[in-house]
Amino acid sequence: MMPPCAWLVTLSVAVLTGNIIVAALNERTERNCSATPPYLPSTAVNTSIQLQELRAQMLPMNISAYIIPGTDAHLSEYIAPRDARMAFMTGFTGSAGTAVVTQTKAALWTDSRYWVQAERQLDCNWELEKDVSTSSIVEWLLSEVPSGGRIGFDPFLFSLNKQEDYAINLESSNRSLKSVPVNLVDRVWRDRPSLPPDSLVRLPDRVIQRSWQMKVEQIRSLMRDNPYQPTALLLSALDETAWLFNLRGNDIPYNPFFYSYTLLTMNEIWLFVHTDRVSEDLRVYLNASCTGALCVQLKSYDSVLEHVKLYVARPGVKVWIGTEYTNYALYEIITPEDKLMTSSYSPVLTTKAVKDETEQRILRDAHVRDAVAVIQLLMWLEKAVPEGKETELSAADYVNKCREKQKDSRGPSFETISASGPNAALAHYSPTEESNRRLTVDEMYLVDSGGQYLDGTTDITRTVHWGTPTEMQKEAFTRVLMGNIEISRTIFPSGTRGVNMEMLGRRALWEVGLNYGHGTGHGVGNYFGVHEWPVGFQSNNVPFREGMFTSIEPGYYKENDFGIRIEDIAVTLPVNTKYGNNFLTFDTVSLVPYDRKLIDTSLLSSEQLQWLNKYYDTIRRLLGPELDNQGLHEEKDWMLRNTEPFPGTESSASVSSSSLTLIMLAIALLHNII
Repeated sequence: MMPPCAWLVTLSVAVLTGNIIVAALNERTERNCSATPPYLPSTAVNTSIQLQELRAQMLPMNISAYIIPGTDAHLSEYIAPRDARMAFMTGFTGSAGTAVVTQTKAALWTDSRYWVQAERQLDCNWELEKDVSTSSIVEWLLSEVPSGGRIGFDPFLFSLNKQEDYAINLESSNRSLKSVPVNLVDRVWRDRPSLPPDSLVRLPDRVIQRSWQMKVEQIRSLMRDNPYQPTALLLSALDETAWLFNLRGNDIPYNPFFYSYTLLTMNEIWLFVHTDRVSEDLRVYLNASCTGALCVQLKSYDSVLEHVKLYVARPGVKVWIGTEYTNYALYEIITPEDKLMTSSYSPVLTTKAVKDETEQRILRDAHVRDAVAVIQLLMWLEKAVPEGKETELSAADYVNKCREKQKDSRGPSFETISASGPNAALAHYSPTEESNRRLTVDEMYLVDSGGQYLDGTTDITRTVHWGTPTEMQKEAFTRVLMGNIEISRTIFPSGTRGVNMEMLGRRALWEVGLNYGHGTGHGVGNYFGVHEWPVGFQSNNVPFREGMFTSIEPGYYKENDFGIRIEDIAVTLPVNTKYGNNFLTFDTVSLVPYDRKLIDTSLLSSEQLQWLNKYYDTIRRLLGPELDNQGLHEEKDWMLRNTEPFPGTESSASVSSSSLTLIMLAIALLHNII
């Protein structure tokens, strides 16, 4: 699945005409607020009542504007239905955006992945702002909020970096930010969903190498070794607490997390959860009946502010927080400044990023079983699509059902992206009843899907064509594949940042004037989030170390025509070099072949072709026995046909391995990483 990204794409109404499932055959799918009267499609949501009630809440507080982010108190990527405040207020259900309401206007900011979706879901109470920068929101606020006005926000839904960004942009404007301790949307959201009834669940010991006690001592060791001498560590991201205690929950869609905070000192552990949902067995597991250094004291989830305040009031304490995932409500109570220590990521996140031997082994195992499900999908579609009966939705449903049958499956790791033709040019498109298209042999098809298993989280994208692709489609696909291969086979010094290798995924596309607008990869966890920070190829990701898992996913998207993405998960492993030590390379753990008819081998260098054939040999070696064990003989035959080695070829147009290495090393030197 692609990381958070920015897109310049538009979906024409015409592409929906004639498809089998639409809201109404001749209905416009996007709003037209300039028409008289304004036109709204059936998918738009009437938000007049909630806006009226929210504005009534703002008046007695003397708030001129109220900001509504699309996140939760843990700054999560995926949020529970009860935290979907932006969706409740706007009707827009995209995963990224910010809404702002004044007494007379309302506006939504989202990136280009969601512009079409927003035009289908917003009513004419809302302006759509096609930008996501804080500066754009502030510029709008300055035009709508009078001098001296106050701009309200819920401090639990702002990171401290986000609050600072707003404050800097508002500086000298005579407008001020107002931290409002009670969320105003919650006050008007009468049927707000409640907490899921499920209790916390403990991950089976058979997939855990380090007990929670070992992890606590490991993190305490990092605290002791830190020169700034923190006395406590405050954990806010949901995966931090889940990892530290080897626990999982069911509070967040697609992610096995539960609402929680942790305050860890050298002698005490406080876990803030909804205590009525903690079983007696779990209390025993956590040593919750004592108060020693390895006893977890259970506190009410809503009491975290109170207890952090009490701790900070002690003399000589210093609280360590990761700024990326700590909300502003917690940050602003850690005063004075000498009681606060910050880093971009907490030591829990940076430690979790490096998988131990058991985690590496079981995450590989999960990808073997996951590959079976994806191959079942591709084989089924190869037969079914020519019959003209299958759609984007049926394909998404099929792959998820295939995953359900695999050992230790716990559902999808994100909403499946199943896209054909022009829909695939919307890189974050997922089919709906209104947009669903019939799959045909005349168009390319992209499926980006993943699963949660007790031993790992998976994410893989494949692009296929069942008919005769154009020469341009073949070249674009091959160049995307070349980018994937170049990153996958590169050798680099341990400690190299992903951002300094990222251009290897784009070079083959750049040569012919093509590009893609999203990131090139993200971390992935062991039955955690499918986007696991801080690993990846962006500027704010940590340097690569041995044992880190990342996606590698270049792409290309031709507006209103087709989309291509090739995504694999890979792990960083040490590699022997002729002269240097402490070098790494990537080992691909995804095990699904690429569409042969889309590969133009004349574009591949001999090194790229060698890598591809070696990868196909690995698929045969690792996936063949699993298909045999499951009695999937037809699927094995399909896999063997699609992983036959390509004949050797040379291409003078392809860049040599040494040239690519020199390019990468030069960029690394410029960034002072070697």
